[in-house]
Amino acid sequence: MRYIHRVLPDDDTSNSHRHDQGRDPGWSTRHSVQATALRTAALVNTLADDAAGPDTIADVLRAHGETGVIALSADDVEQMRAGALMLREVFEAGEVDLAAAALNRLLGRSPGALRLTSHEGRTPWHPHLDSADDAPWGAWFLASSSLALTVLVWDRQRPPGGVCASASCRHVFLTQGSGPPRRYCSRRCATRERVAAHRRSRA
Repeated sequence: MRYIHRVLPDDDTSNSHRHDQGRDPGWSTRHSVQATALRTAALVNTLADDAAGPDTIADVLRAHGETGVIALSADDVEQMRAGALMLREVFEAGEVDLAAAALNRLLGRSPGALRLTSHEGRTPWHPHLDSADDAPWGAWFLASSSLALTVLVWDRQRPPGGVCASASCRHVFLTQGSGPPRRYCSRRCATRERVAAHRRSRA
């Protein structure tokens, strides 16, 4: 299954559709649009490294809530890497109109119609665009990521993220909160660039 499993008390699947028991407080949060978008950015960054194989990608998926057996093949990773390259265009867009155009192209590649699924009660109800709940990893990654970034554009009316301005980094990141446009993926990159600029000015 390409989504975080719900943990049921005492493995009692007969209670899988109950909405008030057997659910930890973060159950829905881990399935939110924001959580999916954060996972997207993490995978886009990790997959940019050609050396990242199935074990590395599985670690990223686990870090973002995926549970159970994650059986990724080398072909799965290559399909996800191809999707990551397409998703990077959304982060590189810079303007909301360009981000929307990039997302429209990705949404047009979806093999399935928009539908809601709860994976037989194991997750909160959430939308899917892939062909089935057990769609290949590459199709799932591109469809779920495109949908999450689309909702962010819809909700905020701005690009969902950007690319780090540090020439030595180039990681993608999500735009969160208000304030001036963000330029760096982390404080570490921002500090490094400020120090480098200071040294150049002194020289």
